[in-house]
Amino acid sequence: MKIALAQINYHIGNFEQNTANIIEQINIAKNKGVDIVVFSELAVCGYPPQDFLDFNDFINRSLKAVETIAKECTDIAAIVGSPSVNPELEGKNLFNTAFFLADGKIYGKVHKALLPTYDVFDEYRYFEPNTKFNVIEYKGVKIALTVCEDLWNVDDDPLYVTCPMDELIKQSPDVMINIAASPFNYKQAETRKTVMLKNVDKYKLPLFYLNHFGAHTDIIFDGGSLVLNDAGEVVKTFKNYEYDFDVFELNDLISNQKNKINTDIPEASKEVKIERIHDALVLGIKDYFGKLNFKKAIVGLSGGIDSAVTYALAARALGNENVKGLLMPSHFSSDHSVDDAKKLAENLGSPHDVIAIEDLYHEFNKTLKPFFKDAPFDITEENIQARIRGVLLMAYTNKYNYILLNTSNKSEMAVGYGTLYGDMNGGLSVIGDVYKTDVYRLAHYINNEKEIIPTNTITKEPSAELRPDQKDSDSLPDYEVLDAILFQYIERVQSIDRIINQGFDEATVKKVLRLVNINEFKRYQLAPTLRVSPKAFGRGRRLPIVAKYLS
Repeated sequence: MKIALAQINYHIGNFEQNTANIIEQINIAKNKGVDIVVFSELAVCGYPPQDFLDFNDFINRSLKAVETIAKECTDIAAIVGSPSVNPELEGKNLFNTAFFLADGKIYGKVHKALLPTYDVFDEYRYFEPNTKFNVIEYKGVKIALTVCEDLWNVDDDPLYVTCPMDELIKQSPDVMINIAASPFNYKQAETRKTVMLKNVDKYKLPLFYLNHFGAHTDIIFDGGSLVLNDAGEVVKTFKNYEYDFDVFELNDLISNQKNKINTDIPEASKEVKIERIHDALVLGIKDYFGKLNFKKAIVGLSGGIDSAVTYALAARALGNENVKGLLMPSHFSSDHSVDDAKKLAENLGSPHDVIAIEDLYHEFNKTLKPFFKDAPFDITEENIQARIRGVLLMAYTNKYNYILLNTSNKSEMAVGYGTLYGDMNGGLSVIGDVYKTDVYRLAHYINNEKEIIPTNTITKEPSAELRPDQKDSDSLPDYEVLDAILFQYIERVQSIDRIINQGFDEATVKKVLRLVNINEFKRYQLAPTLRVSPKAFGRGRRLPIVAKYLS
């Protein structure tokens, strides 16, 4: 039996395009003599559809798409993911379903049983879990078909008491096929491979694992689909961040070697991690614009590292000519910062303009003086500068149909080092899930082949340049220390005592964690943030604004 995996990019709610792309791949597979071609979880509607699943029309169009695809499956079978209606009177109205299409009709269905409710996932909000498990037999082959279900979920979540494969293995299947929607983070490739190896080790069957690729607002899918033989050998890892298609002969994946499989996968190096983050962010920008039918971005350039990295990433995603830089110096801006920003734009060959904000700033102060009287200069005047820049950027955005890219990094967003309605403006936060220390690593990676980001931008001490001689270190710990504390609190969810016991200064830890918690209100108002870590701000980290915890 020949089985093909089609790793393609889907668009949520774009039923016509998704259906056309699936049918195109079915025809490619037919020409290659394939018996079964496999598509991803919720392929016909895109993942995650969220509350679109509450619309009857959305479900009806999904099911109509499945029927349309089924008509193409006359000399071939296809596995396609879609929501389906739960006919029972009890439970949720929908299932998350893998449709097996053959002979021009729906040949079989398999519903998802293990519904994730952690991090960015909220599937139990919409779907009823499956409780009936049967293999699908096609052309004499028994297929254990599952929907993004694996040993990892069962091990980590005691809510789930029935693993689908534990039931399906009792029916002596010949092969495991798993259709998935596994979002990217820089550790996920190793996690994913470990999970698949555990399955093969336990059930001693070849495994086809198919993932999405493409970005859907903040969530990025990196592809990386896997095919393993029954000995746990990786026959193929599909491409990351792009389309891939391949055909496999099932008999070639059966070796009858039943040795214990090594499931210990080492972590990726820092260099690999940064490369993955870079490629994922480029895909995230590209799909955000492409799926919204926008072509051009604008970035506020300060001469600093964050705006430079954002600008360079956007140019790689959209084309140098489609990313505009706007320089808005004040009398606090250093000459070298303006020069660095200009040089960056010139290195990329991207358009840029300069609008000095000093006159506007003085007009604001003049207007407010009767009300502020003789109050001393403080953060108020600093924020006025940031908000003037925000107004100018949004004016350009409106006039020329740009999307403004936010340049705040994760370290700044964690501790509230940003101005609402100023430098926090934007339609998409590009590096809001990248710590400052990794922003520097991204800059070096971008400069691998030639200098794009000026060296001075990378080596100078970071500053917002909103007051004389301002430095980030005036109010924040060194970024190496800050990021280490933030990682323990945000990604590893460690308590204050545990972080202090790791050797960090107690006063510094208390200050940092207090800043994180009192600035939740700012993060609620941040643009969608491209997710590249295991725990990003946004839908994957939900905390109350009005709370008293380390405050």
